Amino acid sequence: MVLPALLAGLVLASSAAWAQGARSAGGEGELGVFKKACSGCHKWHGGGGGGYGGEALSLRKTQLDKEQVAEVVRCGRPGTGMPYHLRGAFDTVKCYDSLKADMGGNMPPETAVFLRAPEIDAVANYVVTQLKGKGEPNLEECTAFFGATSRACDIYRKKEGSDAPTASH
Repeated sequence: MVLPALLAGLVLASSAAWAQGARSAGGEGELGVFKKACSGCHKWHGGGGGGYGGEALSLRKTQLDKEQVAEVVRCGRPGTGMPYHLRGAFDTVKCYDSLKADMGGNMPPETAVFLRAPEIDAVANYVVTQLKGKGEPNLEECTAFFGATSRACDIYRKKEGSDAPTASH
């Protein structure tokens, strides 16, 4: 019985470290901004999948650097379902050196969740430090996102040989 408790403690400690790395200096932190603005389409793990705008790309496989990710978050992707998250994009703020009048019918959709500049920077940092280049999602990432007792992580617990949530009382 000591081994399951030890493993649970290790998972909680590594989840806390992963979550700590996902925070920024202000507001709700990098993970919080990602949850609110990105996870609906790119999913909790950043692996992409079906979203309201179609198939969201995998952020785990992106080749973009932090500045490029920030630009895509600010300005969206013309001709795709990727929305722009900066209020005023294409109106008062040029994106891809263009305003709405220059875009014709090729405007990216407007988001339901506008972000401020520090939030855009936070989510871009989160993508390049916590998602880009990562392999398959795992229990540590799942519990950092949902919490140690979330049933959403059961599939990863089973894969890693633990059937019980990892919270201690």
